[in-house]
Amino acid sequence: MAGLYIHVPFCVRRCSYCDFFSGTELKYKEMYLSSLARELVLRKDYLRGEPLETVYFGGGTPSLLQAHDFGKLFDVVYRCFPVSGNAEITLEANPDDMTPHYVASLRSLPFNRISMGVQSFNDADLRLLNRRHDGRQAIQAVERCKENGYTNISIDLMYGLPGQTVQAWDTTLAQALQLDLPHLSAYHLTYEEHTRLYAWRETGKVNAIGEELSLHLFSAMVERLTGAGYIHYEISNFAKPGCLSRHNSSYWTGKAYLGAGPSAHSYDIDSRQWNVSSLALYIKGMEDNAPAVEVEVLENHTRYNDYVITRLRTMWGMELSYVMQTFGQELYAYCLKQAAPHIRQGLLVLEGGGLSFSKEGILLSDGIMCDLLWT
Repeated sequence: MAGLYIHVPFCVRRCSYCDFFSGTELKYKEMYLSSLARELVLRKDYLRGEPLETVYFGGGTPSLLQAHDFGKLFDVVYRCFPVSGNAEITLEANPDDMTPHYVASLRSLPFNRISMGVQSFNDADLRLLNRRHDGRQAIQAVERCKENGYTNISIDLMYGLPGQTVQAWDTTLAQALQLDLPHLSAYHLTYEEHTRLYAWRETGKVNAIGEELSLHLFSAMVERLTGAGYIHYEISNFAKPGCLSRHNSSYWTGKAYLGAGPSAHSYDIDSRQWNVSSLALYIKGMEDNAPAVEVEVLENHTRYNDYVITRLRTMWGMELSYVMQTFGQELYAYCLKQAAPHIRQGLLVLEGGGLSFSKEGILLSDGIMCDLLWT
């Protein structure tokens, strides 16, 4: 089984924290859609005939496309790829796009999962992040999806915002729990270079919260959500039993995927590829039947590092027998040597042939994973 990611590089306006590739020039939408369809045809053999288990429209803001736009793209997808009968097909959406008419229009399409970028239910936070919606609109969007028969709904939240308190974060979590969603993702704010929030921090307009508060917010989230019955299956992801995101999980379990659209990444086990981060160059490459793409053939050490970074952050952890069989004795021994001090400190757990974070270790996950990487 494999996955397909389709990048929609358009936004109405730029969020203050976002460094994903996107632009606001919607006048290029039709040219982009034609180029995207062309790319899917040109690269239909990339996944070597593996059926698609997941299809994910991400962005940018995919909910800026209309039902007829998606219909054309799905025609190409189903013509070029074998799609599993129970494939997870996700639309990433902004809450304010999910009007009654828009949500109803989606019902004729294969989407069976909606992932919404809510980020916060606090209007002051949303203004800081330059989001287009307010907290009330986010709640209404979720309810509207439910009314239209969508049961597999996820929302993204963000914590670690400037000035955020434990009480404010707890209020957002409480509101999320009231919506009774099958899946939640929660990410700590990162100050990415070239974003507005980064510039504000550099000039002192905002101040990043301290590490102690960051850890407190994370711990409070884990306790609150697991106490409500969610499985903490990856550092930033929580799901009710049976509702884990198959799209997200495919990245962490090493499945092949094709990324279509400007800046999209692909992975076929042996190599990584990524499209040019320019809409103009992407369109030109497709017009010339010569996609502007870069390729990195993965060496054994690189594949081992990828395995550490992706698997250790999940509840499944690293399978040491897999490390031995796939990467060889040298890297297997290196992994155990580097893990040993963390095992002694109770930060990593070695059990049943697997290596995973303890409850305390997950708070120090970045540093521990760095120690296990081959340098």
